[in-house]
Amino acid sequence: MHRFHRKGGKLYAEGVNLDSLADRLGTPLYVYSAGTILDHYRRLRGAMRAVDPLICYSVKANSNLAVLSLLARAGSGFDVVSGGELERVRKAGGKIAKCVFAGVGKTDEEIEAGLRYGVKAFHVESEEELERIALVAGRKKGRRAPVSLRVNPDVEAGGHAKITTGTYANKFGIPYELVAAAYRRYAGDRRLKLVGIQMHIGSQITRSAPFRAAVRKMIPLVERLRDRHGLEYFDLGGGVGIVYEDALASGRDGWWKSPKAERAMTLAEYATSIIPMLRALKMEILLEPGRFLVGNAGVLVAEVLYRKQTGKKHFTVIDAGMNDLVRPAMYEAYHQIESVEKPRPGAISTDIVGPVCESGDVFGHDRALSPLERGDRVAIFSAGAYGFSMASSYNTRPRPAEVLVSGTKAKVIRKRETVADLWRGEKKS
Repeated sequence: MHRFHRKGGKLYAEGVNLDSLADRLGTPLYVYSAGTILDHYRRLRGAMRAVDPLICYSVKANSNLAVLSLLARAGSGFDVVSGGELERVRKAGGKIAKCVFAGVGKTDEEIEAGLRYGVKAFHVESEEELERIALVAGRKKGRRAPVSLRVNPDVEAGGHAKITTGTYANKFGIPYELVAAAYRRYAGDRRLKLVGIQMHIGSQITRSAPFRAAVRKMIPLVERLRDRHGLEYFDLGGGVGIVYEDALASGRDGWWKSPKAERAMTLAEYATSIIPMLRALKMEILLEPGRFLVGNAGVLVAEVLYRKQTGKKHFTVIDAGMNDLVRPAMYEAYHQIESVEKPRPGAISTDIVGPVCESGDVFGHDRALSPLERGDRVAIFSAGAYGFSMASSYNTRPRPAEVLVSGTKAKVIRKRETVADLWRGEKKS
């Protein structure tokens, strides 16, 4: 059974009716399926079992403590990009020794925290950063900072320009041609320990070819640096995409796409395209999935406020806005939208828009939906990644509550903010 499914025409998350949940907790409301998160984690591990990877969940995708705790108990490591995310992993019970610390702009305080807590490695984005980490580590007598350089392989992965990371036009990583020299320069630095090498080519990649091309390009470099410097692991980064279109109709692994859209790769295709090359390395393999684990595990439930017809358009105004889910406004991203209750007969073409005072506050243009009335609810699918974690209080709008569903049980894992919460810490002049 699909974990977001219809029963008697009504939408359910696992065994919980979304309409009843909204009746009790209000809207907008983020709802996550624990079963989907764990299923995707296990399926990824299973597909890559030939190299027994350490999966380091990318915390930025969804940083709720309950989500982190769920994955920590399943054995996951973590990929963090700030001191705050590192503290979240600690609070959630994650093992810091299975935690990699990435990001292009680490502060001295963040480097000190990573050293103090014992991260598996710092993923270094520039030689100047490497020098800074060495300087901070040098203040700690007898402490060596574990580091891995992030290689920019200059491989075009496709996808939206704002989530491409693996070309020389992006701010990330050290150019491929300069990496070997950087390792050589710092090999004798007693403040550092060279433990691995990392790459990351982008996000929401649904074809295996870019991964295969990047790994193939990296392998000779990785082998040379492994033999010369004793590197222990090769980190492939993340980027495995999910299905946003027809997410409700997709199979259990979330990979199926409708005939009108390009078919996404399967996990088997992803794995078989790179495993033969990785197995021969005889090194520990790390993966950094974020969106793949949690994206299709979440929906944003919202209520219809108004409907209006102009000379050219029909609009459906809901109580969720771009402050709650910014992806459509920021990335022109598609999210499937469905009625929570049993759909009424017929269909109408409508723009689903929010209440925020911005023309970009649109969740979907010209969507064919069953006729909606005031008080009806809709579910915006594939909202488990980069949904709440990118939410804001723009327009002084409190952020939604978050709920984690497991079977027939639903647990509030973040209370809905109040307006008073938004000005806590502020002072009147």
